[in-house]
Amino acid sequence: MEQKKINEHGGENRRQFIKKTATAAAVVAATNIFKTPVYGQNQAPAPGRVIGANDRIVVGFVGVGGMGFTHVRNMKTSQKENNLAFGGVSDLYTKYAERAREHLGLSSSDVYKDYRKLLEKKDIDAIVCATVDHWHAQVSIDAMNAGKHVYVQKPMTRHLQEAFDVADTVKKTGKILQVGSQGCTDAKYHKVAELIKQGAIGKLVWGAGCYCRNAEPEGEWNYPIPNATPDEIDWDAWLGPAKQGDPAKTGVPSKDDWKKCLDHFARWRRYHPYCAGVLGDLVPHRLHPIMLATGEPMFPKRVVCTGTRKVSTNRDVNDTTHLLAEFPNGFTLFIVSTTVNERGIVDAIHGSKGTLLFGGMSSHKVELAVERWASDEIDPATYDNLLPGEDTIYHEKNWFDCIRANKQPNANIDLGLKVQTVICLAEMSERLGEALFFDEKTRKITNGDGKVFEPITYGTLKSGPAWG
Repeated sequence: MEQKKINEHGGENRRQFIKKTATAAAVVAATNIFKTPVYGQNQAPAPGRVIGANDRIVVGFVGVGGMGFTHVRNMKTSQKENNLAFGGVSDLYTKYAERAREHLGLSSSDVYKDYRKLLEKKDIDAIVCATVDHWHAQVSIDAMNAGKHVYVQKPMTRHLQEAFDVADTVKKTGKILQVGSQGCTDAKYHKVAELIKQGAIGKLVWGAGCYCRNAEPEGEWNYPIPNATPDEIDWDAWLGPAKQGDPAKTGVPSKDDWKKCLDHFARWRRYHPYCAGVLGDLVPHRLHPIMLATGEPMFPKRVVCTGTRKVSTNRDVNDTTHLLAEFPNGFTLFIVSTTVNERGIVDAIHGSKGTLLFGGMSSHKVELAVERWASDEIDPATYDNLLPGEDTIYHEKNWFDCIRANKQPNANIDLGLKVQTVICLAEMSERLGEALFFDEKTRKITNGDGKVFEPITYGTLKSGPAWG
């Protein structure tokens, strides 16, 4: 049959099952109920201010180096459009804090080393958390308990129990939390969700995605090491929960070895106490939007993950990983990610009647390819000009819009918790050499022989692979 090309700002579909429907963003609006205890559970959360459609939102920033400063720049640029004001910044490195303060036009009294002092400010409505990964959970929980809405960078948390703790706090406080996986605001994933909901590819079979880069000869995250003194970086505070465990096992340096401390501070994504490597930094960029695009994100039933580091040997974490997740409805999802080869695979979701191909970050189209036996029923189609794309500034705007409307954002806590469960099980599988099963009702993790595994957390594993 003849393939047709459809501009999303114009033409209509010829098949009834792919007619335009309500906004696909509503697909991800569901919220689950969680039952585990939370940090600060004996403290009554602060209510915070009720924000109307025309009210100005006052934003504070916790962590303003790297991606944190990207948010600072973005929100300064969109300040008028999003009707924002800025209430303060917090960072444990004085040079990062001063750079952000100057960019936002704040006074020195609006800069804090201890983020909890920033959270005490009653005029701040929302917090952007772009710290190191191992601080995401605590900052997010404390911010919501202080009455603030939260935009937290991916991964939502470092470890699994923290993810349930964050989810409990969202439920308890009613605050709007957005995970910083900006692909969830890319229109093409919502188009895919719409088509799947309409039955365009039949029953879901399997999906694939990749996030592959190769910018440096020895892999990524070899950032310049700052010439900073112990007076400029609060090392013990920066470590936070990563201090747990035997340093000889975890590899966490003491302040006596300041040179190594600076290496870990600048290049923390290379080390397990603070980061899961590509599983924490890159894989969420595909897991979040592809799981959203299925229209019904689920907790995983089984997760298998393999990883290697044959090129980037100057780190604990792997430079290449292959993740396979099976879900209760029979759908399987394969994600490959590497920092040492930039040629990836095609992002797609395959169904019993057809396949939806949607490219990577730079793609703004979705292609519907039809199985031979279904070609009399379904026409192939291409949907062009699907905007906005995968840009952080639009994801931030989605968060602000949802705060004002009191609605769930695109990368909401329901999706975030399920994605984080996949990530944490994948890290366990990769480091322990086990295929792992997850029971969402009991949260029990087992292997094929029924052996129970406790979720890994700070200090429980030796840094680097624990097997092989």
